[in-house]
Amino acid sequence: MTAGASPLMLLLRAALLLAALAASCGAALLRRAKEAEFMDWMVGVRRRIHENPELGYEEFATSELVRRELDAMGIPYRHPFAVTGVVATVGTGGPPFVALRADMDALPMQESVEWEHKSKVPGKMHGCGHDAHVAMLLGSAKILQEHRDELKGTVVLLFQPAEEGGGGAKKMLEAGAVENIEAMFGIHVADIVPIGVVASRPGPIMAGSGFFEAVISGKGGHAALPHHTIDPILAASSVIVSLQQLVSREADPLDSQVVTVGKFQGGGAFNVIPDSVTIGGTFRAFLKESFDQLKQRIEEVIVSQASVQRCSAVVYFMNRDKPFFPPTINDPVLHDFFAKVAGEMVGPSNVIDRQPLMGSEDFAFYAEAVPRTYYYFLGMLNETRGPQAPHHSPYFTINEDVLPYGAAMQASLVRRYLLEHQHATAAKAVPRDEL
Repeated sequence: MTAGASPLMLLLRAALLLAALAASCGAALLRRAKEAEFMDWMVGVRRRIHENPELGYEEFATSELVRRELDAMGIPYRHPFAVTGVVATVGTGGPPFVALRADMDALPMQESVEWEHKSKVPGKMHGCGHDAHVAMLLGSAKILQEHRDELKGTVVLLFQPAEEGGGGAKKMLEAGAVENIEAMFGIHVADIVPIGVVASRPGPIMAGSGFFEAVISGKGGHAALPHHTIDPILAASSVIVSLQQLVSREADPLDSQVVTVGKFQGGGAFNVIPDSVTIGGTFRAFLKESFDQLKQRIEEVIVSQASVQRCSAVVYFMNRDKPFFPPTINDPVLHDFFAKVAGEMVGPSNVIDRQPLMGSEDFAFYAEAVPRTYYYFLGMLNETRGPQAPHHSPYFTINEDVLPYGAAMQASLVRRYLLEHQHATAAKAVPRDEL
């Protein structure tokens, strides 16, 4: 022992040395993920999933593929969680525990891209990139398994069903998939962020969301005799106009909120006033108080405006079939950690700020049980490939060059987290020298 050096000082020096080594390892993990054989394997996994898309809670073949790949790597897992979910572990099997998550479900839409690996299932498509998410997390699993003896704790890998409105994260949570986990990272490919760039921010990054439907009832009749009817179309039209005033006249302009009516069904003939009209839509906000206020006012406005036109209205919030998603809020401590680790891998200039989005993400549910959570976007835009269609478009495509970035980034984050947390815990355990 160096004369005069306390155990705490020696421990801190060792931690700094290991942190420096870890910084160089991030680039090494990316090089590994870019190796031709590794890359071809991830591309193959992603294409097999893309060809056979499955909707929420129906991801049986996808789940089987995940388990088959984990078996080949020798990685233990538990199944099922939330019908089709898989939870795997790499590392010591003991604390600390840190988690990564990939969503597995596809969208109910017809793919319009003509290519060799187009969806083989009519009316279903991976139009949001979840096929890439699964392939990248399996890539992270392979990297972590190759370095399992170096891990200073346990990495938990969650392959989750039903992100697209089904609240799969909530059911994974209820099934105990995140017990004892102290930090968790979620990733999403981004169509407008350049390849090799990551984007995120501390605090709110995606809005909370809910859905509503209302049936407005009146009295139908001949369109030539409106005075003999109670017109629900007129009432519904007044309702929709009034709903837009909830944001423009009741919300703080600095508190972003959205109310959108996207469904209007009523009548089937040009000359008949129907008995009823059904409308439906979504509402979104970043603050829980604002979200709850919107929910209350949406029902009040619909019922009251319908009554002005002599109609009645019943409002359904559909929370059983489409659970309300809370806002996705990034832990500020994890943001600093993410910026450091990501910057070491792709360069500080390629770690950019992402403005909050009014879209929602069920990853937010994990924050109810995990002390620190963090969600970020991984760029895949390459303008030399031509125009990039947006998410949820039938023309959406994946730039498969993104796969090694996702695999290496996730592996680097959790590996580094375990290393730093382990030394922080050890430092607390070392007694301080008395003055």
